[in-house]
Amino acid sequence: MSLTVPPELLDKAERGEVSDADFIACIRESLPYAWSLVSGLAERAGTDADGTGFAANETPPPSEAERGQLLRMVASDAMRAAVERHFGMRLAFQNCHRLALFPPGTDDAYKAFTTPRAQLLNQSPELVDC
Repeated sequence: MSLTVPPELLDKAERGEVSDADFIACIRESLPYAWSLVSGLAERAGTDADGTGFAANETPPPSEAERGQLLRMVASDAMRAAVERHFGMRLAFQNCHRLALFPPGTDDAYKAFTTPRAQLLNQSPELVDC
């Protein structure tokens, strides 16, 4: 299961549209590791401390449970889009942990990060089964 949906939120969804705020709250509560990772990247993304214009995670998750949270968040179009709207940034994902957030105005960096070349250069044998 991707999300733990409270009965009240499920009732809302059955009656009609769900607000982004309600959906984001569900994501944050259901996927705490993934939410924490993205929130931290969002804080760093605007600072441009390393000169790239974006923030990326380089650290593998501490366990398969956390890895699963991250994969579920980025694999769902609805969750990914809601997270992007919430932070006002684009997400990009290269492997089981290399997630990056790109603030507005970093289109060139986003394009470079999402090329086949960048994907290939970010591979290593230990990531084959991640």
